Parts: sequence; structure tokens; C-alpha cells
Amino acid sequence: MGAQPYLVVGLGNPGERYRNNRHNIGFRCVERLAREHGIVLNKKRFKAVWGQGQIAGQSVILAMPQTYMNDSGLAVQPLSRWFKISPERIMVVYDDLDLPTGRVRLRPGGSSGGHRGVESIIAALGVRTFNRLRIGIGRPEYGDPIDYVLNDISREQEPLLLAACDVAADAIACFLTHGIREAMNQFNGLATRAAEKQEDMR
Repeated sequence: MGAQPYLVVGLGNPGERYRNNRHNIGFRCVERLAREHGIVLNKKRFKAVWGQGQIAGQSVILAMPQTYMNDSGLAVQPLSRWFKISPERIMVVYDDLDLPTGRVRLRPGGSSGGHRGVESIIAALGVRTFNRLRIGIGRPEYGDPIDYVLNDISREQEPLLLAACDVAADAIACFLTHGIREAMNQFNGLATRAAEKQEDMR
């Protein structure tokens, strides 16, 4: 099969009903990467939609679990097992309530931080040593956070999160070529100009 590929997984919920939800920013990032690098997401196996190609000279599988968020591990585990991908070569992209909208942060492992999709992956793989890229969606001042993440991205947030996906794509390319530590050094906490402007206005 050749060199072990990398696996980049965007988290979200399948179906048109959820497509523009804040919780689906991981899906949007994977779709953004696929468009940029000409990777067709047309394979449907292992409870995921996925495709394989090259990013920054590295063999990469881009995947979007179709299990619903809370069972994401049921897609990640069989994909990683079939392609013999070690956890250190997995990058999971998902939303984070505790980061300001548009901020990006990477880490090489650790706890789930209360994110159910990540909890599921930890349980399925049996390890915490897979890489994560979190995209801030902010936390609502009022109301239930669950309702917030399952509602559509607001008009105000849309350009911030689109720009964050661009930053995430660059961060993932850096991870693939230089490793997680270099990606963290270059991109952790990085905000787009739009995000910085909005934060300055508060």
C-alpha cells in the first residue's frame, strides 16, 4: 500500500438540515481542503464520506463521518484501522465554544474538552494522542450552548469562519510537512484580520 497516509477528519452532522450549523465547521474545512487540492469526496465506506489525494506532497485521506457528531469515532476507527494510520498521523478539525469566533488552535492530544465528537474518537481509538485543530465559534451570552451550536452560522460570523477555514487549511499543510509542533508555533491563536477587528470593537 506504500507509505502510511495522513487522515484529516472534519466533524459535523450529515444532512442538509445541519449543513450550515456552527457545529459543522469541521465539515466545511474538509470541503475547503478538498476543493483547493482537487480531492474528490466521493467514497462512501466506513460510515464516512471521504477521498484520497495529495496535500503538500503528502498522501492524505480527507473524511467526514456520517454517523452524527456524537458517534464520530465509529467512522474514524475503521478508517484508521483499514489504512493502518497511527494516531499521530490523524488530524481532527472541529468547533470550539471557548475560542473567540475565527480563532484557530492546534494541539497534539489531550482531553476532549467536553466535545462529544472528540469523546467518541477517544473512546473508539483507545488513545488521546491524535492531533486536533479547533476553530472558535464563540460562546453565546444567553441561552443553551447546544441550541447555539446546532443553529446556523450568523451573517456576522460567516466571513470570520470562512477566513478561519483558510487559516486552518494552511495550518494543516504545515502540519503535514513540518509536524504538529511547527504548526502550533505558527498558527496557534492566529486570528484573521476580520476576527481581530470584531474583537477590537467589543
